Amino acid sequence: MNKSSKIYISGHRGMVGSAIVRQLEKEGYTNLLVRRSSELDLRSQAQVNAFFEAEKPEYVFIAAAKVGGIHANNVYRAEFLYDNLMIEANLIHASYLQNAKKLLFLGSSCIYPKFAEQPMVEEQLLTGTLEETNEPYAIAKIAGIKMCEAYRDQYGCNYISAMPTNLYGYNDNYDLENSHVLPALIRKFHEAKMTQKDQVVVWGTGAPLREFMFADDVGRACVFLMENYDGKQFVNVGTGQEISIKELALLIKKVVGFEGNLEFDTSKPDGTPRKLMDSTKLHALGFKHQIQLEEGIKLAYEDYRSSLGVEKV
Repeated sequence: MNKSSKIYISGHRGMVGSAIVRQLEKEGYTNLLVRRSSELDLRSQAQVNAFFEAEKPEYVFIAAAKVGGIHANNVYRAEFLYDNLMIEANLIHASYLQNAKKLLFLGSSCIYPKFAEQPMVEEQLLTGTLEETNEPYAIAKIAGIKMCEAYRDQYGCNYISAMPTNLYGYNDNYDLENSHVLPALIRKFHEAKMTQKDQVVVWGTGAPLREFMFADDVGRACVFLMENYDGKQFVNVGTGQEISIKELALLIKKVVGFEGNLEFDTSKPDGTPRKLMDSTKLHALGFKHQIQLEEGIKLAYEDYRSSLGVEKV
């Protein structure tokens, strides 16, 4: 990519899309193309084709997606499948029709089988049954990966895919019904601190191990791959580090400054015992994350407080 190349970032207001924009601007790219969903419905093939025909972006980041936690994935199964299939299909095909030089498709770690060996390597895709609760979302993401591979095979398109681990950071979702574990805990501890509660309850035993990556590191990784990787196989994007839910909760408790007790409701399910991406391939290319977990949680907490209109600490 040249600094003046026309680069389209779909989903630019989301957690990963906004991180990609920040990284591109930081590196001096000056010709960034973005549209809000109110301006361009990515589910509409006609709108997407007209947009691409008019703008002719040279490079395309597909960070737009319908996303949510376990509850949303399980309740809105048809929407998660339809919306994500349409978004990726329209963007990939329009990129081909308008001869975009390169495209990066963003997937998710949920593409892997429910009982995949740990840590999860890229070759484990489609080797087992998916987790039932988010199966529609996972199938849509797998279809995006395979579509990029197929357009590469049939048309010679330089389309690549990246699969990030569990993310958190700026522009995260802190809704207790639909958010993921880390932002949900930030909100829980903050509200408990503000209301002077004496304890916070966390589901399960606290034993499961999870991996977390700050969104701005993922944004860096996406730009790095666009600049340095042209392979057919998708690339895992993670830190290679894991932490138990109990340790995570204690760390967030410390950052937020909650002084009450931490209780684990062992009658609630733990979920998968371990979920870790093998990011050997990414690391071998020369990329490593920069933001460590405690620092990232501090940044995320400041962002959450700002969203509430509270001054940063």
